[in-house]
Amino acid sequence: MSKSERTGKTAATAASRTLSSSSASAAAKSAAGSALAQRGSNNVTSRQAASAASATLRNPSASSAAKSAAGSTLTQRSGRRR
Repeated sequence: MSKSERTGKTAATAASRTLSSSSASAAAKSAAGSALAQRGSNNVTSRQAASAASATLRNPSASSAAKSAAGSTLTQRSGRRR
């Protein structure tokens, strides 16, 4: 099931900043990588990437760029549960 959402320019910039940050967690970098991979495509977020994005959003020390990328990643997750 594909969704029509795509990673926007602002979220892609935030994801890029997160990936290049030495202080970003592995979960934040995973979510950012997923967001960038979906830039300009109709791919949906995997279960593992969604889990990493969720962890990033719950992390109080995550940067706003990391949380922006994580939010974009979760927006592109299919609503179906398996």
